[in-house]
Amino acid sequence: MLTTSKTLDERAKNLKTIAREVRLNIIDMIYTAQSGHPGGALSAADIVTALYFDIMKFDPKNLKWPDRDRFILSKGHACPVWYACLAMKGAFPMKELKTLRQLNSILQGHPDKLKTPGVDMTTGSLGQGLSIGVGMALEGKLEKKNYHVFIVLGDGELNEGMIWEAAASAHKYHLDNLIAIVDRNHLQMDGFTEEVMPMEPINKKFQAFNWEVITIDGHNMKEILLALEKALTIKKRPICIIANTVKGKCVDFMENIREWHGLAPNEEQYKKAVECIRKGEQE
Repeated sequence: MLTTSKTLDERAKNLKTIAREVRLNIIDMIYTAQSGHPGGALSAADIVTALYFDIMKFDPKNLKWPDRDRFILSKGHACPVWYACLAMKGAFPMKELKTLRQLNSILQGHPDKLKTPGVDMTTGSLGQGLSIGVGMALEGKLEKKNYHVFIVLGDGELNEGMIWEAAASAHKYHLDNLIAIVDRNHLQMDGFTEEVMPMEPINKKFQAFNWEVITIDGHNMKEILLALEKALTIKKRPICIIANTVKGKCVDFMENIREWHGLAPNEEQYKKAVECIRKGEQE
């Protein structure tokens, strides 16, 4: 975590400003590519911003730093939010964002650790991120390293059985350096999560696997920061933060609309989306 003398309010205000820029980059990338997944990238923007710009140990000039915190975007289709944060932190030039999903680009449609600087693990096949995170966290324990592994999970991918196998393993090995964040936006590609495959009560499910569970508003920066800071202090068990979010957050015509799971805006929609996000700066 960054050492800072700023108050919680000051940190949250600064992060909200950064998150708006992240959202603008998300929309710009997907519009330019005319391909991508805006809904889930926008819902996770506040969480990923807080991690990269306040909480995580991350050095863009030393991306292989052995003691860095690890980040896994298990719902890899939402990668524009990750790419925006990495570029804004200086892991690669901002101009690369314009190349999303283009042939030979370093920014593929799903994260690729062999192509993108700062990406610790390739993801895309849903359900695998938590298992990978368990392995990374276990390595940290075995090597007596002082890093944490942060994983952002989509609520739709909780349908995958291997999520719960990983959850059992995380408790068995007392992985208190493992922090899973569920982006609980209630929508997946085929519809509302509770219609596709009901998973509630998610909090009690993770508690049944002996995880510490914290539930927050995933768009309230102060709540995000407090939850992450609390998670860093918990010992002997893994932590799950359930972040209640809105799919397509900050773009009014995308919010809670299933079709914007994986749809690029046209020119008119792009301009309106930018206007919506900019308007948020004045509120």
